[in-house]
Amino acid sequence: MNVQNELITRNQEFAAGFDSADLPILPKLRTVVLTCGDARVDPAHILGLELGDAVVIRNNGGRVTRAAIEEIATLAFLVSAMTEGREQGFNVILMQHTQCGAQRLSNPDLQDMLLEKLGIDVSEYAITDQESDLSADIKRLAVAPEVPDAITVSALLYDVATGTAHAISPAISLGAMRAKASASRG
Repeated sequence: MNVQNELITRNQEFAAGFDSADLPILPKLRTVVLTCGDARVDPAHILGLELGDAVVIRNNGGRVTRAAIEEIATLAFLVSAMTEGREQGFNVILMQHTQCGAQRLSNPDLQDMLLEKLGIDVSEYAITDQESDLSADIKRLAVAPEVPDAITVSALLYDVATGTAHAISPAISLGAMRAKASASRG
């Protein structure tokens, strides 16, 4: 049996007991989880998410890339449009993990090869120290003008060896971060 057939069989089992046709389009927890695409890191399992609880965005390393910023900004715009401007905010949880393959992207030789062969510069998104990288990603969201102040962001580090997720940064609104940064400049 090929993989697609196996997955279709699994879907048929899922669909046989499906009773969630009336889920609202907006996630119940008003949350977006941005995490790594690693198969060991499934936020539904790790965080106990149910169908309809959260939007999940996955990429190499779970980094706040330009594409991730655009996704989050677009979701915020859609939420505002769907609620006629009553809501803009939601929670963004950044979740990286131990033993991440994206740590290899910090190798300058690999960075050079990716740039030369594919034209992709990963230097800004290479994982070197997860706690500081998560802090940098929070700041990257805070300086993105297209992401509204009403977004709240926090960060977790998931340990693939123990199954535990540890808070790296508590939830903070981007508006509060921006106001604090503006006050310290002026």
